[in-house]
Amino acid sequence: MMRRFAFLVMLALAAASLSGCLVKESTYLKKVEEADGLTKDLSALRDKYKALSEENGQLKTQLAALKDEAAGLAKDKEKLTTDNKELEKVLKAKSDTLSQNVADLRQQVADLQSENDQLKGDIANLQKAKEEKVREVSKTYEDLLDRMKGEIAQGQVTISELKGKLTVNMVDAILFDSGKAEVKPAGMEVLSKVVDILKDVKDKAIRIEGHTDNVQIVGNLTKKFPTNWELSAARAINVARYLQSQGLSPENLSAVAYGEYRPVASNDTEEGKAKNRRIEIILIPKDAP
Repeated sequence: MMRRFAFLVMLALAAASLSGCLVKESTYLKKVEEADGLTKDLSALRDKYKALSEENGQLKTQLAALKDEAAGLAKDKEKLTTDNKELEKVLKAKSDTLSQNVADLRQQVADLQSENDQLKGDIANLQKAKEEKVREVSKTYEDLLDRMKGEIAQGQVTISELKGKLTVNMVDAILFDSGKAEVKPAGMEVLSKVVDILKDVKDKAIRIEGHTDNVQIVGNLTKKFPTNWELSAARAINVARYLQSQGLSPENLSAVAYGEYRPVASNDTEEGKAKNRRIEIILIPKDAP
């Protein structure tokens, strides 16, 4: 009985001892499993740390690059700001200059417009005065035609008007005897008709031109008139003196000698020579050459 009890006690103790060993082994296995899990987690964490470290380095590198870029952009912005201020100054200066130029040009345009208006007025006045003078010349022309219609009809006098220039052409035979330069009485009567018309002309110069044919002076007459120059000059001067004696102002009179060198017809015929021997009384503007 005692042996059986002892056996049971020993069996119980053995079972208890075995049960304790089994519990320890189960705990150990759990610890091992936990350790393996932790090891794996640690390895994964190390890998993640490494990846994060690499990413961190890349991010720092990118951050540094971005900071450099930002610094460069800041400098560019500062430079642009400075340039913009300079540009604004330049543009303002140019704008001020252009504004002044525009104002000056406007003033010049206004001045030119005023000057043009004045010139237009002057031109209109001159045109009016010119037309008035043309009318005066035309009236003088018509009056001469009326007073000298007899001489004109006989072919002794021709009267022409062109562009304000009036010419009274007289053949020498009605004014002078052959080979002489003194105006004969009949010639004075003809010239008196001209004087009656010309005495009212105040704004014209009166030029007396002497002309001859090409027949050379010969004999004793050469002592007084060596050439046709002298004869044409003497005749023109004597006509001018007669006009002066009849009241025409000597300031408006001039005498010119052309001799044989300005013929109006051919000297090959007697008729042509007769036309070339003439006195021309010409009304011209006072400022004409």
